[in-house]
Amino acid sequence: TAVLTKGTANQVLTSDGTDISWAVAGGTAWQSVITGATVTAVAGRGYPINTTSQACTVTLPGSASVGDTIPIVDYAGTFATNEVILTSSLKIQGQTANAHLTTNREGVTLTYVDATQGWVSTSGVNSGTQSIDYLSYPADFLVVAGGGAGGSQHGGGGGAGGYRNSYASESSGGGASSETSLTLVPETVYTVTVGGGGAAKAAGSTNNNVGANSVISGSGITTITSVGGGGGASWNQVGTAGGSGGGDAGSPVSSALAGTANQGFAGGVLGAAGAHGGGGGGGASAVGANSSGNSSSNSQAGNGGAGLTSVINGSTGRGGGGGGGTYTASSSVATGSHGGGNGGLNGSSSGTVVQPVAGTANTGGGGGSAQSDSVNGAAGGSGVVILRIGTVFYSGTTSGSPTVSTSGTDTILTFNGSGSYTG
Repeated sequence: TAVLTKGTANQVLTSDGTDISWAVAGGTAWQSVITGATVTAVAGRGYPINTTSQACTVTLPGSASVGDTIPIVDYAGTFATNEVILTSSLKIQGQTANAHLTTNREGVTLTYVDATQGWVSTSGVNSGTQSIDYLSYPADFLVVAGGGAGGSQHGGGGGAGGYRNSYASESSGGGASSETSLTLVPETVYTVTVGGGGAAKAAGSTNNNVGANSVISGSGITTITSVGGGGGASWNQVGTAGGSGGGDAGSPVSSALAGTANQGFAGGVLGAAGAHGGGGGGGASAVGANSSGNSSSNSQAGNGGAGLTSVINGSTGRGGGGGGGTYTASSSVATGSHGGGNGGLNGSSSGTVVQPVAGTANTGGGGGSAQSDSVNGAAGGSGVVILRIGTVFYSGTTSGSPTVSTSGTDTILTFNGSGSYTG
């Protein structure tokens, strides 16, 4: 038999079925004003927090029962100046990231509902459109567009897709420095578009088949667009500018086909009158080489410009230009690297025939040029988009089936096709 004793003012009698006790009326025990930089919250207690001098981090309980509540109020009307950061080993409104209170005179009641959603806001005053916001977090990126296709009839190599990078101070294309990381916000959808490579160029076609752009876009960020690689020209035609420019096969010593600023370099050109080879496609880190020689006996097409190697998800070379096509007595093909395809060869005296090689998939490499007007120029390689995020922030919500891996404290999303990531 339980023995009842007198309670104190403003208490109510409660029972858990086995015992009887007194508890604070209304279920909340309000604490003295908090002025420090940290506080460890306890369910059933209310916290007036004064952030006049500094922000305050509130650690919510890591063990909770359904219905536990913790009210928090802005004591001095200063949350917009110095915020309250909410952190917990349990989820906060379904997210693993920290949340924060940033509105002056805001008051919010946090209630634990279950393991899926964790602590959620069940009431709020002066909270604007939502009572709980989320801390943004950084994400590094590598965005490579699709490479251009090579030309035909000893034409120019395809230009590499534009190359933009923010990881570990690695270079971007076109001689540019590393870019600034993205700042992502939880529950925001970021759309990823991976550009395809330029389609194989039909023999005799006057079209230059460029690569498609790769893009990261979403609310609150500056859209990252890498421009598709330029198409390589066919004999006596002009190629196309792009992320990196396509190789040219036009008039002798013609103008180079430009790359896009801070993404890639120009393609090479026909180096001399009578040359029987095209210029190499431009790459992320170098211009495509010009062709050389002035007859079928000594001509040599230009090699594709080199790409770049990133360790954002390993150590992989990407963004190389395709080699030009050669009609010559030589047996030496024009090469591509870092995903760029080799050019084709028709050894007029030796009888050696080598077909052009397509750019490697998901490197943005340019396609190699054909050596004959009856052979198609090779296709460019598709692009890739990679996001590298601190694992503590990673939401786990994606579409498009990116490859997910980890390295140290980071989670890496490799999109070989289009999709999305929700912060």
